[in-house]
Amino acid sequence: MYCSFVPPYLLRRLALLEDAPVAEAAQRALGRDALIRRRRNASCARTGELPGILPSTGPGGEGLHPTRRISDAQHRERLPGIRVRTEGEAEVQDPAVNEAYDGLGYTFDLYAQAYGRNSLDGAGEILRATVHYGEAYDNAFWNGTRMVFGDGDGKIFHRFTKSLSVIGHELTHGVMQHTANLEYRNQPGALNESVSDVFAALVEQHRLGQTAEEADWLIGAGLFTDQVSGVALRSMKAPGTAYDDDVVGKDPQPATMAGYVDTRGDNGGVHVNSGIPNHAFYRLAVQLGGRAWERAGQIWYDTLTGTRLSPDSGFTAFAEATAAAAESRYGKESEELKAVTAAWTEVGVLE
Repeated sequence: MYCSFVPPYLLRRLALLEDAPVAEAAQRALGRDALIRRRRNASCARTGELPGILPSTGPGGEGLHPTRRISDAQHRERLPGIRVRTEGEAEVQDPAVNEAYDGLGYTFDLYAQAYGRNSLDGAGEILRATVHYGEAYDNAFWNGTRMVFGDGDGKIFHRFTKSLSVIGHELTHGVMQHTANLEYRNQPGALNESVSDVFAALVEQHRLGQTAEEADWLIGAGLFTDQVSGVALRSMKAPGTAYDDDVVGKDPQPATMAGYVDTRGDNGGVHVNSGIPNHAFYRLAVQLGGRAWERAGQIWYDTLTGTRLSPDSGFTAFAEATAAAAESRYGKESEELKAVTAAWTEVGVLE
């Protein structure tokens, strides 16, 4: 699995700018992303499918602790780079290293404390990350074994370790490959992206102790510099409103099936149409109220780790699986099941 945070359609727009440093940074990111994806696809073809579902350790997660290893690529495009901080070591002077280290820990904490999951694979997998990848690299990605962060071009994007939701998002792709393993194209791919956004938001909320009503529901907040008219890459609360800028363009995400985008680009619109299941989760979380990682997040986690999804599951199958998970955990007449059904109906996935 190779999944990058910044959508290719946004990088393509930046690559056409007259601002040479920004355009060149975007072009490098596009070229590097395409190369990594081809290599990853070839590797998967040789070695077969990625691991299937591994169980969590049980509720509570008491006694679970992360093992983190942070490396520095030193602006090269070679992985893993030079190891600069490992589990239990003190902070260093490099903020990117410390942000990566902390973000891996906060993500581990959500899965361990809320769902009893011991790291990405449920069996204590080491959390690996590399910072300072490439020259002004405008992206962050999960390559199947580690998180990789670019520093951004400084004009459009800050360093990618600055946003905790970036870290939570990309690491959740790691959880995905060990659970439902949804295909990264079309509706399954949009669900893959959406699940990563959902748990990215929950990582931030869990860290801050926020309720669903208090949270901003932004994904990638803090990435844009002050030269961009935008607050984040995506908004789960109001898809399509995260940014609107003369240079970057306008957030293209739909909130409901009425705006579904049928496209061959971006692996069938995985970063665009993910706005629909994102908004369904937001509506569910707000309807249930309280801390979203509890009931709403538990339903999504049960769905992800259950047996009802196949790798090619689309929106309707996923919605039905979440309803089944809600009924299984909370009951046939439960508030949770009614709220799940209502959320998917409101975004047009269920009738």
